[in-house]
Amino acid sequence: MPQFDLHFLSPLVFWSVVSFGALLFLLYRYAFPEIFRRLEEREKTIKDSLDQAERLKQEAQQLLSQYEAKLKSVHDEGRTILEAARKQAQEQLEENEQRIEQETRRMLADARSEIQRERQEVLREIQRTAADLTLLAAEKVLARSLTDVDHRRLIEEAVLEIARQHKTT
Repeated sequence: MPQFDLHFLSPLVFWSVVSFGALLFLLYRYAFPEIFRRLEEREKTIKDSLDQAERLKQEAQQLLSQYEAKLKSVHDEGRTILEAARKQAQEQLEENEQRIEQETRRMLADARSEIQRERQEVLREIQRTAADLTLLAAEKVLARSLTDVDHRRLIEEAVLEIARQHKTT
């Protein structure tokens, strides 16, 4: 078998080792420094990206905290405004109720005074009518006509008498 022929195999192994050594030398001299440099750059880029991502994450956390604080502040302010509006509405309601109650009392007092005034007017009218009837009856009884002075005196006496009777009842 020719493959296992040492005479043919020895130079092949020698040149294979020399070729491999030359390739290794060339790789070590020219390719590996560039590969290592690029790997270091890549490592540095990845590290910078990770650092930047961490900074961005911290900034995002900080912004989130600020946002949550502002949101809480706005929520609290909204609650305060709502509570103030409720309080103001309650105060206005109470004020309106008091005003309505006062207006009702005033209207009742006005109505009572109007009723009292009307009552006094009706009593005066009744007294006048009674006086007129009394005068008419007196004229017919006496069969003579009374003078104005007599009329007034009789009216006053009748009014006083009716007022006394009204007070006793």
